[in-house]
Amino acid sequence: MGTITQRARKDGSIGYTAQIRLKQGGVVVFTEAKTFDRRPAAKSWLEKRERELAQPGAMDAAKQEDPTLAEVIRKLTAESTKDIGRTKAQVLRTIANSDLGRRRCSQIGSADIVAYARSLEVLPQTAGNYMAHLSSVFSIARPAWGYPLNEQAMADARKVLGKLGAVSRSKRRDRRPTLDELDKLLDHFVRIRAKRIDSNDMAAITAFAIFSTRRQEEITRLTYEDLDVAHSRIMVRDMKHPGEKVGNDQWCDLPPEALRIIKAQPHETGRIFRANSDAISAAFTRACQFLAIEDLHFHDLRHEGASRLFEMGLTIPHVAAVTGHRSWASLQRYTHLRHTGDRFAGWKWLDTIAPAPQPAA
Repeated sequence: MGTITQRARKDGSIGYTAQIRLKQGGVVVFTEAKTFDRRPAAKSWLEKRERELAQPGAMDAAKQEDPTLAEVIRKLTAESTKDIGRTKAQVLRTIANSDLGRRRCSQIGSADIVAYARSLEVLPQTAGNYMAHLSSVFSIARPAWGYPLNEQAMADARKVLGKLGAVSRSKRRDRRPTLDELDKLLDHFVRIRAKRIDSNDMAAITAFAIFSTRRQEEITRLTYEDLDVAHSRIMVRDMKHPGEKVGNDQWCDLPPEALRIIKAQPHETGRIFRANSDAISAAFTRACQFLAIEDLHFHDLRHEGASRLFEMGLTIPHVAAVTGHRSWASLQRYTHLRHTGDRFAGWKWLDTIAPAPQPAA
């Protein structure tokens, strides 16, 4: 059934290759080989594998494709028609380049996954994200391609990691900017734009983020072609959603202040705000550092905008029509109100960013 072949290596040493070849109807249906430094080791492996392959069902399992985890990740990335997203893609690359990524699918058990997660020098929330993205690979590999990744091993590992406190969900932020912080930011952005007229209009973008509740990347994709002025709404393309992103297009209502800012932009075709997401993020972060505004993220402006709508007395369906949320559970975090009414009523910066049209003479 098996043979051992002695071969000289390039370095002059001797290697012993044990090979198994199985035929059915005169056709080779399975082959496996492994090289050892000593003949007794090769013989021992050969005898062990022959016994294993003689077990019921062993041949079918042996013929099954058993790529490395890294190969599965690359296949998933290449064949996915959905936008995987920058963060998930980075996480999957990191896993693929790790020792775990170099292991064959059939060799990965729950203990291996637990060990990998605990080796990450990151916060439990970040480790939790790694496990969530890895879990998606496990859920697809067997049903899609027949690869022997054990979903139960993945589930067991996540359960153990949770019990150990090695993973956790991301903490929900409730940071909202104060009016004083916004005064400082917008004054800073207006001064910069006065000096460099070709720079991004961060004052308008910041105010729009609050009044529209739009996410950073969504703002950069908004176009005049998707604007419905008559009904004060806009189509948000590829809106973020836990299960779907690409093609998740949704109409969202525009509060009066948000529509007013759009109308004040100096062009009427193409993208409404010409800045890209990285530039917005970098400009906002630099400004907060320069002004010594601590722990404020651009995404916190969306939280501010949604909370403002509730403070103004809008109903859940009305707020959801603006934010694009599909469930009450997702909106609950914005209902811990700190004010009553609209604290942006009469806000001086709106007139600066989007001057009100003058009545006809």
